[in-house]
Amino acid sequence: MGASYQLDARHMLCPLPVIKTQDRAAELKSGDILEVICTDPGALNDIPAWCRINGHEVIDTGQTDDEVSITLKLG
Repeated sequence: MGASYQLDARHMLCPLPVIKTQDRAAELKSGDILEVICTDPGALNDIPAWCRINGHEVIDTGQTDDEVSITLKLG
């Protein structure tokens, strides 16, 4: 199992959370876990779509009143 990382993408609007996720994923290894925390609810659709295109796996998603979290395993 890879290492775990967290990306703070709070207070960024689309497409910045996806761009920041892509940039961070490029620095990590296959099998690493990345949890993205953001305040843009659109990221719940955008980041999983980006994962499908790029061969990463969404492990978990969550949402509170003001934050969204998406946990992915890099492919």
